[in-house]
Amino acid sequence: MSKSRVPLALGLTAAGGVGYYLYSAGGDPKVAQKQVEADAHKVSAKVKGELPGRTSEAEKDAEKWGAQAGAKLDSTSHKTQAELAKVKADAEAYARDIKAGTLKKIDEADRKIEAEASKAKGGISSWFGGK
Repeated sequence: MSKSRVPLALGLTAAGGVGYYLYSAGGDPKVAQKQVEADAHKVSAKVKGELPGRTSEAEKDAEKWGAQAGAKLDSTSHKTQAELAKVKADAEAYARDIKAGTLKKIDEADRKIEAEASKAKGGISSWFGGK
């Protein structure tokens, strides 16, 4: 049978606290109560005084981290845009080269066709008595 010892510990702590304040107040319960209230007020003021400082410190840290993250994002964005511009320029140059090569091949084919057509025209004309 195991029982929890937490209630016993809490009870002994509370009795010790009451005993301390009664002893320091000289046995007067009203003075002891005032001392308890004064100590509670001091602790509360101390906690409230530290919280805004921690909050502003946390806000400063958050702003610093946000600025660092924003700078990294901007840097990455600029690098990406530069790489995209380079890829675009390379693609445009490649397209111009392909177009120029295609037009050159078409011109060569046209000249060859025109040369063959003029030979054929000369051969057909000779059949009918022309040059």
